[in-house]
Amino acid sequence: MNSFKETTLTELNLNPFNKIGKEWMLITAGSEEDFNTMTASWGGLGVLWRKDVAYTVIRPCRYTYEFTEKNDYFSLCFFSEEYRNALTLCGRTSGRDCDKIKEAGLTPVFIDGVPCFEEASLVLICKKLYSQPMDEKFVHDNAVSECYGEGEDYHTLYVGEIVKALTK
Repeated sequence: MNSFKETTLTELNLNPFNKIGKEWMLITAGSEEDFNTMTASWGGLGVLWRKDVAYTVIRPCRYTYEFTEKNDYFSLCFFSEEYRNALTLCGRTSGRDCDKIKEAGLTPVFIDGVPCFEEASLVLICKKLYSQPMDEKFVHDNAVSECYGEGEDYHTLYVGEIVKALTK
């Protein structure tokens, strides 16, 4: 049981530049048996192919990448400022090495089988529509190239149709 209520995207009053870039989000993918999450501050919301979409990027070295690749759905969870330490921990710690969800004090819940967190104030359930590995052609100016060190792997871009929006 969870405390979320479904809403429409047009009812949401959010600024994606603040919500994603400054407040951060958790990207979570997997099943009820096995899932992982990671903190992200890159991504966006918009309309593509006449669908409401969210996009995000994940490096192949991240544990969450494996779950996002294997599953058709992922969630984007947004939190109030009181969860900043939990999001910091989920960004700096790998789920391969510890139970970071437990260490962060988060409670997993599953909406239509998609993992998300009870403590979130907003959850977007996304159906994966497209993924594309980025490569050096994407790095076209200093602002982008400063985000990649020598030998680092480039992100994979994921576009997901927002099939459900949930708030508290």
